[in-house]
Amino acid sequence: MITDPITLVVAEAHDLPAFRRALQEAFAVAVVETFGPLPDGPIPADDDIDATIAAPGAVALRILSDGRDVGGAVVSIDETTHRNTLDFFFIAVGSHGRGLGRRAWRAIEQAYPATRVWQTHTPYFEKRNIHFYVNVCGFRIVEFFNAHHPDPHHPPGHDDFPGVDEGFRFEKIM
Repeated sequence: MITDPITLVVAEAHDLPAFRRALQEAFAVAVVETFGPLPDGPIPADDDIDATIAAPGAVALRILSDGRDVGGAVVSIDETTHRNTLDFFFIAVGSHGRGLGRRAWRAIEQAYPATRVWQTHTPYFEKRNIHFYVNVCGFRIVEFFNAHHPDPHHPPGHDDFPGVDEGFRFEKIM
């Protein structure tokens, strides 16, 4: 287990190409394991990542351990309601299984102490994420999206991302 401190650094414009590639590589692992080779183009698409980072209140964070990039996150911070969203969270390929995700999530919570509620989503097939959010980070599943209860924020056909028609919304009350 790595014990070097986790540092969060706001990603600058010049950091974003490497940040985007590392996020896509990390997300691709479970998609390929579950569905086989990726469809044309990375998952999530560059445009989806860029739109999330450009959204009001969004902050792209590089996650560093011992000064090295080991992951990243995009959070959306609502200074009025303090109901914040974890839009993307990843640990870089090759860096899993060392407690980095747990420590990175704690660092994010500490960076935004005014948060009353954190919210995030993950696809149904992503069992590692479900375990991480529920059993490691203390989130609760509050909604299950499926054909009978679609996610209003992800209209059908919006993504070419396999498996996104079924997923969970999680909340963590602080």
